[in-house]
Amino acid sequence: MSRDKASTMDTDLQKVFGNPVPELYEAAAGHDASPELARALELRSFLALTEEQVARVRDRVHADMDPERDMGELSADKLRFDAQWLEAALEARDGYRAALGELLRTMPPPAKQTRPARTAQLKATATLPPSAAPAPQRAGAARARRP
Repeated sequence: MSRDKASTMDTDLQKVFGNPVPELYEAAAGHDASPELARALELRSFLALTEEQVARVRDRVHADMDPERDMGELSADKLRFDAQWLEAALEARDGYRAALGELLRTMPPPAKQTRPARTAQLKATATLPPSAAPAPQRAGAARARRP
């Protein structure tokens, strides 16, 4: 994944989780990492990769359009292909930004992000005093009439 590449949402991640992105990746590697952190970092990695693709296409188009470049090297087909590629990359980037933004907005505040509490199963044990011993089987039963 793209841990080393910056993304446009890194500041938002740091605000929500309270640590720089490299530290968040370290925390996510632990066995007690929250599912929200893992999902956020996964989306962040996809976003960083997509933003890198956008930058590559942008830079390629800028290089192709450099005023110092020979006009004979221009290719409308190549520029059309780059425009399609750029459109797809921007659409993916917008989707990842929206998904990550929504995740960060809907997460509970860090103080309320708790793991389910483990409660011990309490077992009630008591002994009854002798006076509360079970009554004989027919105790309190109505007596049958004698003929």
